Amino acid sequence: MTDVTIKAADEPFSPALRRSVGVVMIGASLSFLDSTIVNVALHTLSVDLHAGLGTVQWVVTAYLLALAAVIPVTGWAARRFGATQVYVAALAVFTLGSVLCACSQSVGMLIASRALQGFGGGAIMPVGTILWTAQSTKAQMGRVMSVMSIPILFAPTLGPVIGGLLIQGIDWRAIFWLNVPFGVAGIVLALRLLPRGRAGDAGRLDMIGLILASAATVGITYGLAELGIADGLDTSAIVALVAGLVALAGFVTHALRTRQPLLDLRLYANRSFTAASIALLALGAANFGGMILMPLYLQTVRGQDVIIAGLLVAPTGLGALLSVPFMDRYRPGITSFTGAAILVVATIPFVFLTASTPYVLLCLVMVLRGVGFGLSIVPAMTAAYQALPPDKISHATPQLNVLQRVGGAIGTAVLTVILTNQLRHHPTPTGQASGFGTTFLWVLAITIAATVPTILLTHTEHHSRRRADAGKPEEAPDAVH
Repeated sequence: MTDVTIKAADEPFSPALRRSVGVVMIGASLSFLDSTIVNVALHTLSVDLHAGLGTVQWVVTAYLLALAAVIPVTGWAARRFGATQVYVAALAVFTLGSVLCACSQSVGMLIASRALQGFGGGAIMPVGTILWTAQSTKAQMGRVMSVMSIPILFAPTLGPVIGGLLIQGIDWRAIFWLNVPFGVAGIVLALRLLPRGRAGDAGRLDMIGLILASAATVGITYGLAELGIADGLDTSAIVALVAGLVALAGFVTHALRTRQPLLDLRLYANRSFTAASIALLALGAANFGGMILMPLYLQTVRGQDVIIAGLLVAPTGLGALLSVPFMDRYRPGITSFTGAAILVVATIPFVFLTASTPYVLLCLVMVLRGVGFGLSIVPAMTAAYQALPPDKISHATPQLNVLQRVGGAIGTAVLTVILTNQLRHHPTPTGQASGFGTTFLWVLAITIAATVPTILLTHTEHHSRRRADAGKPEEAPDAVH
């Protein structure tokens, strides 16, 4: 970085930026916490609601799919109705969904309520990002992203622990009632402290793009999950998967031809943005998908209750917090690659899980995995933002969030299906531990795949820096028109 950039990055946050970050942090914390707090409850839900693990996992997957489905609309809605108004509406829907989740009497109602909750939660972070980017300079984005990453990093720690305590002390419904007072407080503070954005001319909503994007997301995720459950070729699964892929191809074609697409795919002409986006997709699958495995291992194989399982998973979040000071110290590309490489190394021991793997070893490896988690995802997102001119941020934010959440939804669905099949064929604790190890082998493969785009990102950054040192303009912002 140049001296001017460093000086600008060190400037204190303005009062408006501090207010935006503080208020958005409430909603973002609730949204990300609910991505992990249910993980430790899957075993309990399976028993209490008399449903198999393959069905109960949709409590997690439906939430992530709903997040991904609504995110593409957030950029248009923020421009049309004002970012603050959309943020308040999103938090209100999330809170209502939480109430319905707590009142659910069946697994079907719970899955539907989680989808509603996800529709609200999905808009919180993208609109919140639009709010704080409007108050910050490009040089400050690394610092702001580090601050805004706190909910992402705390979720793996607090989610399972809080979930375990509430489930053991009260019941599983309490994990949803918890959201209500914080959601109401967040709405009140947003109305009082956030700037009232003006409604603007955002153009017509791209309904064709929205339908195609939603069909692609749901079709691909559902098809992969059902294909695994069928343990072989299944007509409905193949139809859903093919339909999803066709919808995806149709969406890409439509987005490139229309003047005001739902998502501006021309951003991918920027190599740094493309590399960061692919990395977020793969890292989302590896991290969110992998997060559901350890609580299930600890409860299924080791016989631990939800509190102990939550506490034993918490070191992942501790490792993520340890990574915070290093997130914006170096260039995002090399930091993201380092984090992905650490994730690969830290995932290897889980492939060799047994029914008696020492807890100390598991905790140490989870700390290391948390470090990799923090150093990979947040810098990759920072790199994507820094690669674009400021006027493209509102178009990029929904796409980055969609990719991360879609990756998480696909990873959760696919890994749960793989695990279910493994447990079906291995009824003994030793065999079940081996099944978890096999499932983590898939996590390892996904994580290795995620390192490839981070290498490309590092190379692109190095090339841009050499051009800047030679006095030539950087290509990144000019690649997007």
